[in-house]
Amino acid sequence: MSESEPWFYAWCDEAERLGAFAAALSALVSPGALISLMMSHQQGCETRAVDEVLAIIRAHFGGTNNAHLGSGVRLNDSARDMMFELKCYTDESERIHPWGPFRLTAGERTWDFFPDEVLVGSSSPRFVDAEAAVAYHMVQGDIEELLLRLCAPDASGRVPTGACTINQEWRAPVEMCATYNASAAELARDLALSWVSLHDNESVSRTAGMSLEALHARVDAAPRGTRVSMKGKSELTRSLSRETVLKALATPPATLLEALEAAAVPDDAWRAAEPKAHEIMDLLRQLGEAPEGEGPPAFRADITTRGHTRFLGEHAPFHVRRLPSGGVVLATHPYRTLWPLWADALLLLGITS
Repeated sequence: MSESEPWFYAWCDEAERLGAFAAALSALVSPGALISLMMSHQQGCETRAVDEVLAIIRAHFGGTNNAHLGSGVRLNDSARDMMFELKCYTDESERIHPWGPFRLTAGERTWDFFPDEVLVGSSSPRFVDAEAAVAYHMVQGDIEELLLRLCAPDASGRVPTGACTINQEWRAPVEMCATYNASAAELARDLALSWVSLHDNESVSRTAGMSLEALHARVDAAPRGTRVSMKGKSELTRSLSRETVLKALATPPATLLEALEAAAVPDDAWRAAEPKAHEIMDLLRQLGEAPEGEGPPAFRADITTRGHTRFLGEHAPFHVRRLPSGGVVLATHPYRTLWPLWADALLLLGITS
């Protein structure tokens, strides 16, 4: 269904970077999994000991010597096992090319992460929308879990922001499929960072660490009436104005979060598909619990068609998740972006211009 596995990004101050990397690595690596480490200047190792890996990284990380690591991860939501790659870049490397500074990919091949088929009842007609909804449920929990393992493996708050996409580049937050903010009070960062990135054509990797005040100043410095182009269906959602961003920054964070939650309502097409999707998922559970060769009759249905992809890109629901730490995750399926959620929230607040 996808040309790429999901790519996860996170920003952390360089002084905190190795501590954040160690916490993320411990949260990701399956117990006893083989870890392959390679530093940019050829130091490396293969071991099952996380401490050995971290010792090498601490001894050599710096300048343009970055850490590239591969291992195995067990996903709690789906109970799947897969390979992952985690990379940590220095500030000097980021100035040369903005890669991260943290970048995580999951799955050696696209189909390791995204399902390409699903079992459906052999006597039932095909329901493309429902099958697409099943595909959403099969990966959505894993997306959010990996984002949080990278950005918030502990309560340190060292990583203030991160995101996920299938586009192999940290783009404007509203163009991603998921974002993480360590503090709900700074949720408007996603909108301001998006505007600055799109208006100034600047890498998010290089601006993600800016304070909310600095981002506000960058937006405010633009001429009145300045707009950036967006991908939207209506005239109101095809661009984002400087004035709208400034109004969002002036909105109380709690009000902004409530508007996003109110906007995160499944549309009619998704609600219509859900009953049949749950039937398919019930069938999958029955087949999973039945002895091999037994269970209800079923056949493998291809869910990589244009119809499946289009339905997810247009109708996959949004999830606004408040974290016990005080942070917030905004998420949808990787075939969709967060801009429709933000556009609807801004309309609800009456600050779209």
